[in-house]
Order: sequence, then structure tokens, then C-alpha cells
Amino acid sequence: MDIEDFVKNFVEQLDEVNNEIITSKTKFRGIEEWSSLMALSIIAMVDAEYNVKLKGDDIRNSVTIEDLFNIVASRKK
Repeated sequence: MDIEDFVKNFVEQLDEVNNEIITSKTKFRGIEEWSSLMALSIIAMVDAEYNVKLKGDDIRNSVTIEDLFNIVASRKK
């Protein structure tokens, strides 16, 4: 599991965002398309791709995509 793939999978959940401007340091709440529905899409993607359960608190306590990646990496078996 590496951060570049995680960012790619994250960006695939977004419909109208230029993936070239999204990096691991991106503050995901600043993405225009970000919403509670998008948060649920990210939770589902992490579950499907990485077999890790994210919680709402995990997203609330994260600022960047890298923060989410670190949570997923720490729970990956």
C-alpha cells in the first residue's frame, strides 16, 4: 500500500476535480466537491480497497488526504 495509490483511489471518488491538483497534502475539506456524501464514498472505498473500516471520527479528525492514509495504513493487517 502506498500513498500515491491511495490518492489515486481518493480522486476516483470525485467527479469534477482535476486529479493533477490533488496530492497527499491536499486539505480534502477544501475540495469544492467535498460533502458528507463524499465522506461516505471515501469510507466505502477504503473498506473495499483496503479492507479497513474508517469511522466518521477518523474523517473529522483528519485534515489532509495523507492523514487519512496514515489511519488506513496503521489499521491495515
